[in-house]
Amino acid sequence: MAQEMRIVLRNYGKIDPLKIEDYIGVGGYQSLAKAKGMGQSAVIDEVRKSNLRGRGGAGFNAGMKWGFSYNTPADQKYVVCNADEGEPGTYKDRIIMQNDPHTLLEGMAICGYAIGATKGFIYCRGEYPYVVDVLNTAIDQAKASGVLGDFDIEVRMGAGAYVCGEETALIESIEGHRGEPRFKPPFPGVAGLWGKPTVVNNVETFANVPVILEKGAEWFSSIGAAKYPGTKVFTLTGDVVNKTFFELPTDVTIRDVVFGMGGGVKDGKKLKAVQIGGTSGGFIPESLLDTQVDFDSMSAIGATLGSGAVFVMDEDTDLVDVIDRITKFFEHESCGKCAPCREGTKRMHEIVSKVNKGLATADDIALSERLGKVMTRACLCGLGQAAPAPLLTTLSHFRPEFNAKLG
Repeated sequence: MAQEMRIVLRNYGKIDPLKIEDYIGVGGYQSLAKAKGMGQSAVIDEVRKSNLRGRGGAGFNAGMKWGFSYNTPADQKYVVCNADEGEPGTYKDRIIMQNDPHTLLEGMAICGYAIGATKGFIYCRGEYPYVVDVLNTAIDQAKASGVLGDFDIEVRMGAGAYVCGEETALIESIEGHRGEPRFKPPFPGVAGLWGKPTVVNNVETFANVPVILEKGAEWFSSIGAAKYPGTKVFTLTGDVVNKTFFELPTDVTIRDVVFGMGGGVKDGKKLKAVQIGGTSGGFIPESLLDTQVDFDSMSAIGATLGSGAVFVMDEDTDLVDVIDRITKFFEHESCGKCAPCREGTKRMHEIVSKVNKGLATADDIALSERLGKVMTRACLCGLGQAAPAPLLTTLSHFRPEFNAKLG
């Protein structure tokens, strides 16, 4: 674990998450106090200059996003934390919230001050009731001690819908509506929760903010990849020796993650593929393991960094069967609002299932590939746009596995 650099997880195992005095004892809430002495635009500029980019899925510059809400006049503004974490194999947000909840609260409060918001919401997935208890305890302690000032935070629980990881579907859910994405523009930064300017960031993104304010934008931007600086928390699962989590600078490679931190493939078997970023991530062959894990390098090979979930598959893995299960997952989780996703996920699963059963032809594979490319361009939100990625990347790198199952 010598490669580790813990920024987000800096307090992991060092403090009692249920005692605010422990967090304050290691410098907690000093960055919030510092921010309030800087001026709102100065705080936003510092975050923007750090080039902190979203640690959820889109990789957008956080300071720039904050600026949209700051520059939009309104009688009320909101800060929303996306803690839905619905990607299978992902648990990095849970680790942060369970072990250092106050770093999230402080990051949100800094954002609230910067954009002029007095209300924040943490949207937590329904499968995390124990995490909600930790968050509520931390919020009560922060209110009692007065460290948050006039900024109020409330936890809302989701109902288990994968699509609510998309920011506008999440906003709809908080408002009490069915979790479906909105058409954009307008973007949430201008018209979000209840039509008001709203910043939506991931747990890991907010957890970086107090350290950036403490040590400065230049310090943060000097770590990891130049265009996607800082660190990333990874969760490692599948056919790997060390099923664990860790935080690494963003200029390490996939090989460093799997073989360095993960200890390689278990039982001495060969690696077949790696999927990064959760279920919607692309399948990466061994030939691309020396790719850096930063957002842009991953995008360049048709993959994604996303949530940082790393799923390792050994030589015995039936990739067609894996894709069959993944397409079934997306068919189930599609909200059905737009036709390309509603119909596309269903047809994609039908075709892949047909291949898996040995009943398909080469024309079926060609059709699934064409369908996937259309979905990436035509679907309304990130769920539908990313749903074909596992299939398309597998066809790109592992097409013989599909051809071997043709009828």
